[in-house]
Amino acid sequence: MQKAMGGGTVCRLEFFFFIGSTYSYLSVSRASELATRSGAELVWRPFSVRTLMREQNNVPFAGKPSKTRYMWRDLERRAMRFGVPFRGAPPYPIDADELANRVATLAADEGWCEQFTRAAYAAWFEAHRDPGQSQVLYEIVSALGRDPQACVARANEEPVRASYARATDRARELGIFGSPTFVAADGEIFWGDDRLEDAIDWTRCHATKG
Repeated sequence: MQKAMGGGTVCRLEFFFFIGSTYSYLSVSRASELATRSGAELVWRPFSVRTLMREQNNVPFAGKPSKTRYMWRDLERRAMRFGVPFRGAPPYPIDADELANRVATLAADEGWCEQFTRAAYAAWFEAHRDPGQSQVLYEIVSALGRDPQACVARANEEPVRASYARATDRARELGIFGSPTFVAADGEIFWGDDRLEDAIDWTRCHATKG
């Protein structure tokens, strides 16, 4: 997808993420600035990677202590590299009911998804609090100047649940299997925070003039 502006184009890069994905923390912290710097429009797409991983019998860390220890250390190293705060391993897993992700879906529909998602990850990784828990979620939404009761109520209603399911269906159709995943205009997918720069470069190099 590309949107013409003036004599050129603004290339769109879709950012599929799940609040609860550990490596997505790095992308949530980095992607917007990198995309803006390159002239790309980042489109935030919350989806249920948990659903897709269950369908694919993909259990990345449960029962795998060595891999889990590596993951947290790898996150710490990458956070240090990019100047992203890391205060030790936060609680994991989180958002059992995927409520925070449905609020992100509502926020995406209304244009405040980035602000909410960054705040949710800050609560998780910096304060070590589960953004899917009602009290924490209410505090996050309230701090963004929105009515937390109204937002949570809407996140539990069918229109938002359906929107979340549609995003998950689209991720499935695209062949996405993990979070974060970046989707370029031509359908190329790039999985993982370590492919963020590749995704942006691909998007920019394959843009066409409007």
